[in-house]
Amino acid sequence: MINYGRWGKEWITVKSQPPISPEQRLVALGLTLPEAPAPAGLYLPARQSGSTLYVSGTVAAQAPASVPVIGKVGTDLTLDQARVAARLTGLAVLAAIRAQAGSLDAVAGILKVLGMVNCAPGFTRTPEVINGCSELFVEVFGDAGRHARSAIGVAELPFGMAVEIEMVVELA
Repeated sequence: MINYGRWGKEWITVKSQPPISPEQRLVALGLTLPEAPAPAGLYLPARQSGSTLYVSGTVAAQAPASVPVIGKVGTDLTLDQARVAARLTGLAVLAAIRAQAGSLDAVAGILKVLGMVNCAPGFTRTPEVINGCSELFVEVFGDAGRHARSAIGVAELPFGMAVEIEMVVELA
């Protein structure tokens, strides 16, 4: 696409770049998705109804040994460690979306995110923890990654995980 604009008294031609797709952004960011998570019970990792994809609660699939993703935030994990755990959980959610939709390029937008944080009594900074996941979605999808969100603290999560994310996605 070529846009014409005026700079001072002279006309200039500006070539705009084609938009980059979410799959291309993953590569540009140097991110690799883990294998899509298998369900830990009798449920589907994701279920589609029309153009809406509902992604089940997902925990971090893979983490380097140096990155804790198990434990209570506020006692076992710091806020910064929990943000990293939320980002890793976001990567697992993206893997579930790709497995169901075939490609992240099929995502028209992230509609709603529910972030659950396994936290110690008195820890109230759950929105900051879930920002680790929300920031990832904006990096990968641009404005289509901005979403409605809830971030809650819970007493326990499955397998002692620090963060669990579920979401609703609009497919193109």
